[in-house]
Amino acid sequence: MASLANDIKKQLNTQETLLKTMSHYYFDGKGKTFRPLVALLMSKACNISTNISDRVMSKQKTVAIVAEMIHTASLVHDDVIDASDTRRGQCSLNKMYGQRKSILVGDYILSQASIALASTGNPQVITILSSVLEDLVSGEFMQLGSKEDENERFSHYLKKTYKKTASLIANTCKAVAILGQCDDYMSEKAYQYGRNLGIAFQLVDDLLDFVSSELVMGKPTAADLKLGLATAPVLFAAQEFPELHPMIMRRFTVDGDVETARHLVAKSEGVQQTKLLASQHSQEAIKSLQEFRASDARLALERLARILLERKS
Repeated sequence: MASLANDIKKQLNTQETLLKTMSHYYFDGKGKTFRPLVALLMSKACNISTNISDRVMSKQKTVAIVAEMIHTASLVHDDVIDASDTRRGQCSLNKMYGQRKSILVGDYILSQASIALASTGNPQVITILSSVLEDLVSGEFMQLGSKEDENERFSHYLKKTYKKTASLIANTCKAVAILGQCDDYMSEKAYQYGRNLGIAFQLVDDLLDFVSSELVMGKPTAADLKLGLATAPVLFAAQEFPELHPMIMRRFTVDGDVETARHLVAKSEGVQQTKLLASQHSQEAIKSLQEFRASDARLALERLARILLERKS
């Protein structure tokens, strides 16, 4: 992990000075680097279980690097779509350099991630991680729409959450398992760990938008509501307060909608129910690890699934 940011910067080496500056901007070692951490720990857990090594192999580390590059490129593009001025408590790229350059930088990071991915030389791994890009785009399109049928909204939300957040973590875990010579059964267990961990991670992120402060989050709170998004706390709250349904459909565009929705979520059990659902996915993630040989790496993955429920930012 210590060399991760520098390894990524090497991958993003270019003679274009501004492109280099912009593409390096978020790889400053100050991010959570949650996805590569999961990938590296899963690599060790898999390698120990298959008796090939107790170390992370170079191709597995490449997958961890690719995961962080794909994630960061998606953030660059998300900030353009959302017209966000801040990211991780600092000025966003699109705020500093404009939308056009930011879009191109996101594309550049993705292109270099694809080159790094190809260097693994494993067609199955390349296919698996390439599918993540499709999921990211599909998830973004899903986020742009709302389901009119109230009964379909939560399943739509969970599907979107998988595509936008959990797919990358799940498929990264599966990719390093394959590189660690795990069979199909164990590779699926690795995938299920990543899938449930990713959904739990996003559920916690969504509830923090209602209970955390802007100073702690490093981005505006109630940001999702302001973007017209109904996340788990709102959808749970709507079961208690049906007056939220028309607001969800009009994407909180009428004056007063955002504040009214925040108030109703605070009055409801929405945050508590979101915490409970996140906890259930965390437990499912831990269950998926039981087939792996006992090791420090497995213990760390289990602990990660628990402590993400307690994060404040």
